[in-house]
Amino acid sequence: MKPIRVLIIDDHALFRSGIKSVLQRQTDFVVVDEAGDGLEGVKRAKQSGPDVILLDLHMPGISGLEALSLLAEEVPAAQVVMLTVSEDTDDLLDALRAGARGYLLKNIDTAFLLDSIRRAALGESVMSPHMATRLADAMRAPASPGVASSAADAGKLSPREREVIALLAQSASNKEIARELNLSESTVKIHVQSILRKLNLSSRVHAAVYAVEHGLASR
Repeated sequence: MKPIRVLIIDDHALFRSGIKSVLQRQTDFVVVDEAGDGLEGVKRAKQSGPDVILLDLHMPGISGLEALSLLAEEVPAAQVVMLTVSEDTDDLLDALRAGARGYLLKNIDTAFLLDSIRRAALGESVMSPHMATRLADAMRAPASPGVASSAADAGKLSPREREVIALLAQSASNKEIARELNLSESTVKIHVQSILRKLNLSSRVHAAVYAVEHGLASR
């Protein structure tokens, strides 16, 4: 199999060097380039065509979120994973809305980072456990009247799909959803795909955020 091509965008040279060193010790990764700011990162992403981009959130010049929007336009095939110190729930939700494939904190261990990059390269959503908890907490918060009223858009979903998306909002896996609803995993997968198609969403994480914003996070 071809190695996973990784681009690192972070304004701290020492941090970039450390991540690069970790990845280069693995046979299934190649660091194709690195950049110290968002605009340069977008430029280098267009030149190098990475599979996965590790993107810092807070950098001088344009922010990571602004860079993320540009990357989505310029290199849509790349999977962008935020790698940041920010534990702010709003930062997390903003990044997921903008199209990030994952949200990792810089205090994760090496094995978790490597596994997350591999999963992201396959199109899976990845998140630090602490931020998954933050996301779940946000989902449990009562929806504001304005948010709840917009839940009319979710009328496209069947009753079973509403049950599935509520469990997605709790970060449940297909296996856990299958067990909870007494379904097969293949049936759950079909329901998830249908939810994403009906709501025009690109990932399970985006479905979870949608559930929070539209009052669907509880069954």
